[in-house]
Amino acid sequence: MNRLFGTPAPKAPKPTLNTAITSLDTRISSIDVKLSALNTELTTYQTKLSKMRDGPGKTALKQKALKVLQRRKQYEAQRDQLQSQVWNMEQAQTMQDNLKNTMVTIDALKQTNKALKKEYGKVDIDKIERLQDEMADLLDVGNEIQESLARSYDIPEDVDEAELDAELEALGQEVELEREMMGGDMNSLPSFMQDEVPEFIDEPPVAGQAGKVKEAAG
Repeated sequence: MNRLFGTPAPKAPKPTLNTAITSLDTRISSIDVKLSALNTELTTYQTKLSKMRDGPGKTALKQKALKVLQRRKQYEAQRDQLQSQVWNMEQAQTMQDNLKNTMVTIDALKQTNKALKKEYGKVDIDKIERLQDEMADLLDVGNEIQESLARSYDIPEDVDEAELDAELEALGQEVELEREMMGGDMNSLPSFMQDEVPEFIDEPPVAGQAGKVKEAAG
């Protein structure tokens, strides 16, 4: 069949908004070039007309200027029409891009939702609650231990400094009194600072027995 009818020509790609906008921009640029040339021509005619006297020559030149002006208006109308088309297509392109972005966002949210459900499915809420309870119990035990270690031993918390000063002054007076009774011996210690003999010793050691102990040890 291909030999009889030939190979069908490949189909041209379908136009897109971007290609259509580019094509229209090219046409608008071409019209702008033509309008620039017409403006230059009109300026030349206006300069000549301003220097000519009324007559057939000026009338003929004026007719040429009017035709150029008419062409310029036609090109300006075409340019305005093409610019309106470009504007509409750009708006459509913006809507299409926004839609694509929205679909991408929705797809990303779906994938994230699926992944979160999969991961949260591995979490046992009951185990987490038990773990939290155990941690709370351990913290309570630790606090009790710290409070027990920090507990004071029969030390009054509210000690009156005035009472301490009075007691210290009384001790000083007692020391002075004992020194006076002992004949002013400054080397002697007051009674509350002397070592007491233990109750399990009946009699003080004899000097002679101490010497015998030393000879036996020698």
